[in-house]
Amino acid sequence: MRVKRLVAIAAAVATAASIATAVPAAAAAAESIAWGPCTDHTLVAAGGECGFLSVPLDYAHPGGEKIQLAVARVKHKVPDSQYQGVMLTNPGGPGGSGLYLATRGSRLPNHAGDAHDWIGFDPRGVGSSKPAISCDPNYMNYNRPNYLPVTPQLEQTWLQRSKSYADACKQKNSLALLQHMKTVDTALDMDSIRAALGVEQASFYGYSYGTYLGEVYGTLFPQRIRRMVLDSTIDPRTVWYQANLNQDPGFERNLDVWFGWVAKYDSVYHLGTTAQAVKHVFDEQLAKLSFQPAGGVIGPDEWLDVFQQASYYQPRWPVLGDAFAKFVNNGDWQNMKTLFEDVSGLGDDNGFAAYLAVECTDAQWPTSWNQWRLDNQRTFTRAPHFTWQNAWFNAPCLYWPAKAGTPVHVDGRGVRNVLVIDETLDAPTPYEGSLEVRRRFPGAVLIAEPGGTSHAITPNGNACVNDKIVAYLTTGALPARKPGNGPDVECAPLPQPTP
Repeated sequence: MRVKRLVAIAAAVATAASIATAVPAAAAAAESIAWGPCTDHTLVAAGGECGFLSVPLDYAHPGGEKIQLAVARVKHKVPDSQYQGVMLTNPGGPGGSGLYLATRGSRLPNHAGDAHDWIGFDPRGVGSSKPAISCDPNYMNYNRPNYLPVTPQLEQTWLQRSKSYADACKQKNSLALLQHMKTVDTALDMDSIRAALGVEQASFYGYSYGTYLGEVYGTLFPQRIRRMVLDSTIDPRTVWYQANLNQDPGFERNLDVWFGWVAKYDSVYHLGTTAQAVKHVFDEQLAKLSFQPAGGVIGPDEWLDVFQQASYYQPRWPVLGDAFAKFVNNGDWQNMKTLFEDVSGLGDDNGFAAYLAVECTDAQWPTSWNQWRLDNQRTFTRAPHFTWQNAWFNAPCLYWPAKAGTPVHVDGRGVRNVLVIDETLDAPTPYEGSLEVRRRFPGAVLIAEPGGTSHAITPNGNACVNDKIVAYLTTGALPARKPGNGPDVECAPLPQPTP
């Protein structure tokens, strides 16, 4: 999609005038959060508090219908003289539950996270927020049609599935909610949370899609940002049709990197001594599953869904290598079934439905399936494993019942400081997005990890990266910004794991 640019803010509300009215409404909301005990054991163990915040469904009509945001807080543990303020967070997705990120401060070394009140929240329509979106909980069930549309019948089957899902979303959810699920709505919600906490400024730590939320929030409310960390950054030029196409070659490249790692440890996995040999075994199994699902449940779609994790996270490589070897050498499909159920959202489509509700309406997708087909066929020549998986994941946008808006023109000139972090072979959010955000945010400093393939995993054991995050969050100090359009600091990525 060729993203149309606006010089002024526009998005969830129909006109620039109504957005201008809506922005102050968030700050003026000043509802309170009635804090109480949490039920999630991780939040309980961290001493978290949980509650709900009432916010307008439509910020253009702040006195109208309200929805409830689920919010969690882990308060600072330092003396008030060392307190660094509120840290808002978002895990990505879109559609990811974020309550657990209230505990994220504990992952920073040397108790550096203890100086903030860490705030996690479930975005509107997600998780424990009310209402939560659901359309067909069994959509990601076993025995789906093969992702690869090798016949016209398969293509039509997937198109009909996609339409049926979009129709179910219309039938089972409020159209008003679906119409107000855009990123700008969540940015306004975030400012309502800030106002409810009684602070003039808040910091923000966003991952993946959460970086785009930070970009939009920084555009709408630059004066409200104290500090901001963006890990694995969305390119604002590509939301969302082109962004998804841009992912596929990276997924393919990183899968090949993993094949090479599996081959390096052939003494453990016994799947081949070269990346090409391992790839041959992988594709051979994929072809077999297309004709006969293992155990009647693990077909080509389930196989690809599980192993796509190799393209996301190097820490998952040993688990995936073990599953691959057990399947090939021992016929262990039960372990694959467990892994699929861990990643698929089986029986719970809230994350998927909320993902679509945001991505289908942030910006207009092509309305002609012919364009989708052509673009994905072109991409398939470079990325044969995951192109059609990704295409069908997004295909309900062809039929989505809520109208698409125009994305906010991201402009970070008013934001004083941002720390951007990215591994240069990040597949879901290609590195070019971090370079673009650095260009748009003159106060940003970019830490690049050359050759790294993991996505959105800070803070981790990488001292070079962690030390700079800690210095920034505790003192506001950033490395110097260099001239030009490259990174400002380079840190070696974590070493590849060992089995």
